[in-house]
Amino acid sequence: MTEEVWMGTWRPHRPRGAIMALYSSPGPKYLIPPTTGFMKHTPTKLRAPAYSFRGAPMLLAENCSPGPRYNVNPKILRTGKDLGPAYSILGRYQTKTMLTPGPGDYFPEKSTKYVFDSAPSHSISARTKAFRVDSTPGPAAYMLPMVMGPNTIGKASQPSFSIKGRSKLGGFSDDLHKTPGPAAYRQTDVRVTKFKAPQYTMAARVEPPGDKTLKPGPGAHSPEKVTLTKPCAPAVTFGIKHSDYMTPLLVDVE
Repeated sequence: MTEEVWMGTWRPHRPRGAIMALYSSPGPKYLIPPTTGFMKHTPTKLRAPAYSFRGAPMLLAENCSPGPRYNVNPKILRTGKDLGPAYSILGRYQTKTMLTPGPGDYFPEKSTKYVFDSAPSHSISARTKAFRVDSTPGPAAYMLPMVMGPNTIGKASQPSFSIKGRSKLGGFSDDLHKTPGPAAYRQTDVRVTKFKAPQYTMAARVEPPGDKTLKPGPGAHSPEKVTLTKPCAPAVTFGIKHSDYMTPLLVDVE
């Protein structure tokens, strides 16, 4: 058995009085905040700046760089390409055409009230949206009573007279006998009572009777083809070998 070595005169012993460790209290938790460190530093003391060291960066599992395998162009230097001046033909830029107003779109005669001093002018605005649901009648919905004529209200009216139309009965134009007038008779023809002059008429053209059939003209004849009255060279024609009217020979085959 090894002998335990103790420093000084202190030896393990039972406490002489009650200590906090013997009870189920939170212990020395509510103590004065420390004056060292960064976390939970006492607010009554000045705190010195605290610095932290960052850890090493995480190494990649695989190296994805291609390594020294670049084929650098020997004509490229640290100041750029070692080449002469080269020119290229660039296409025409596509400019967006914008429609701008022309001189006729402006009205300088209407700008006098904005440039020069003018008297205040007031305009009548339309009814606002809040009054669109207003169904009350307007001033034009009322009609004032008439002040002229026999139908006035609240005032004395003078007598009014009217002119009646002309009656057809008893007038000068009324035909009491119902006799015909001068226009009801037809005018007598003058040739009935006086001498009548001779009258002539134009009849239609008279066509003599004749044959209306179509006759051949001079162009319908061909005198150069006439061979009955003039001599001509002998003409030979080719006919058929057998006559169409000859009965063929029938041989009975047994």
